[in-house]
Amino acid sequence: LIDLPSAHDAPSRPVPFSERLAALQAGGRHVAYVYPRPDHSTFRYRVLNMLEALASMAGVGASWFEECELANCEVIVDSADVLVLVRCKYSAAFANLVARGHARGKRVLFDIDDLVFDTRYILPVLQHLGHPAAEDKLDYWFADYARYGALLRLCDGVIVTNDYLAERVREFCDLPTCVVPNFMNHAQLAWSALIRERKTAAECPRDGRVHLGYFSGSPTHQRDFSVAETALLRMLEANKNLVLRVVGQLDLSPRFLDFGDQIERFPMQDVLALQRLIAEVEINLVPLRNTPFTNCKSELKYFEAAAVTTVTVASPTFTLGHAITHGVNGYLAKAHAWCQVLNQAINGIGSASEYWAVAEAAGAHALSRYVPEAQAREVATALFGEGADELLCIAEDRAARPMQ
Repeated sequence: LIDLPSAHDAPSRPVPFSERLAALQAGGRHVAYVYPRPDHSTFRYRVLNMLEALASMAGVGASWFEECELANCEVIVDSADVLVLVRCKYSAAFANLVARGHARGKRVLFDIDDLVFDTRYILPVLQHLGHPAAEDKLDYWFADYARYGALLRLCDGVIVTNDYLAERVREFCDLPTCVVPNFMNHAQLAWSALIRERKTAAECPRDGRVHLGYFSGSPTHQRDFSVAETALLRMLEANKNLVLRVVGQLDLSPRFLDFGDQIERFPMQDVLALQRLIAEVEINLVPLRNTPFTNCKSELKYFEAAAVTTVTVASPTFTLGHAITHGVNGYLAKAHAWCQVLNQAINGIGSASEYWAVAEAAGAHALSRYVPEAQAREVATALFGEGADELLCIAEDRAARPMQ
């Protein structure tokens, strides 16, 4: 195991509304992000990380608010130039927020990171998740999707995580759409840098075994894992030095019970603890079925692993196929080729220089693209359009100044 102090991705205290409002009112331009309720998934990537990117720009005041605070929506609207509703569903409170924003001439944007707004995709999504299309299920899913879609249509524009999802939005409505990919925050980056330092010093592999890691953020990936399941069972049987580490929510097939200490299980982790567990495996597994739902997913499972120089083997979905160049900064495995590609990646571990060349190429790519400073232009352009150029010039000038 990598020797590190403990770290937890949790704020030391709740930030009072008054402090968040003051942060919004600072500067000359003002952006208010609104999210239903803070959590450790979409909220981090689509709200807090965006605020970190905006913090590099002089003159921008930005903050976040949650649905239960919309009783104060008048002061939020009056203080903001741009309102961003992140993965919010239609409600009287949100409809009122949008109406107030428009009445005061404010720009209202909708940020969505998933294919959850167009009811035409409900049956394919239910099939992907393995849910029955029973009457009560259909009532729930149609209501859920319709509420996202109804609020989205009220807005002035849409921000998404990749071009495939942008195209699905354009099929749904005629609103202008911008792409701002997911990226890491400064806490993740600092912790990952420490992990890389310790990992490099320890050398890899560390115990003579090869560790394959599957890191599941939610039960929605149960069927995705099945893409690689047969290949993994065969390889565990053939090679007793292989270890499968499963982190998060996944019901393993009973067939995996035969492999005893070749299987490691860990519960859900916060983002910093997760980085350590990812760093301790040689190969990060990202099997995904080829569906509209998975093609809308971001590449975060790749860049989080790359940040701690762990090599990824992934299905070639839209975003992963664009992020990974096979054999250069990771490996891409079609559904029928998981055994072949995993063997290729494992054989690379036998030649340490080959493994580290791929791992370091992935790390360099992640640290050049999936960081707040690298995405500042996309964030500013999505929020301010042509007015972003002045802010970006100021941000770039500040970045170029020597440290005092």
